[in-house]
Amino acid sequence: MLHHTGSVRLESGRLILRPLTTADAEAAFANWTSDAQVARFMRWNPHTSVEETRSWLAQCEQDYRKPCHYEWAIVPKAAGVPVGSISLRLQGDGPSREAADVGYAIGRAWWGQGLVTEALICAMEHLIHTVGVRHFTGEHAPDNPASGAVMRHAGLHCVGRGSYTSFDGARTFPSLVYRLDL
Repeated sequence: MLHHTGSVRLESGRLILRPLTTADAEAAFANWTSDAQVARFMRWNPHTSVEETRSWLAQCEQDYRKPCHYEWAIVPKAAGVPVGSISLRLQGDGPSREAADVGYAIGRAWWGQGLVTEALICAMEHLIHTVGVRHFTGEHAPDNPASGAVMRHAGLHCVGRGSYTSFDGARTFPSLVYRLDL
């Protein structure tokens, strides 16, 4: 049985992970949601306006009402503003589902600094030790090897190939599939 906490504030050495809010719209739009390079391999398309980002954040705020929803702003302590986001979405049916699918995005100015790896490890530790999650999955496009490095550094292992489709159905990507079973 899982002990859901929702997206409570978490902290690691360099980061604060906290729930996203509509007040983050300008920073999110400027730092990652509007960048075509960041969205290149994502299920979502780059946002074309701050209002589109604000709408996404309003949906996040609605989703936070569900205690099984886990999504955070990635806020470097040195920057003080969100530079990316990370989610661990629980899979399966019913209250006992124990697998979380990982997803993340971070602005280009913060690529290659290990911030997403640090955020993923922090979020996974919370889900393992507090919530009780025992299985993690993720996937990335082979042309985006940095995403695979994040998952490997967090302990996930490549288990095969698959594919995923953008939310609008316009793009399909081949993928490498990762898993961690505790």
